[in-house]
Amino acid sequence: MLIGDYYLPSYSGDCYPGSGQRSSDTDAAARKLSLEHEILILRSRMEQLFMQEQSFTSQHVIEISCLLDLKINEYMKKSYRSV
Repeated sequence: MLIGDYYLPSYSGDCYPGSGQRSSDTDAAARKLSLEHEILILRSRMEQLFMQEQSFTSQHVIEISCLLDLKINEYMKKSYRSV
């Protein structure tokens, strides 16, 4: 995934051991884990950009922040559905 001038990895879910056969529960857990990982990467990148730019209103910081908001909302929706 390319955001501004920064590359952020996307997760295809292909990094699981075994025969490739997964139950729907395992698939949901894997998607949740990869989403959590993506959120952590975005947050870390946003913090780095803030330190470089020394501004919360820098275009790159805002782009990452908006994407982070979307990912957190997605995570919350998935968490709410699983309860």
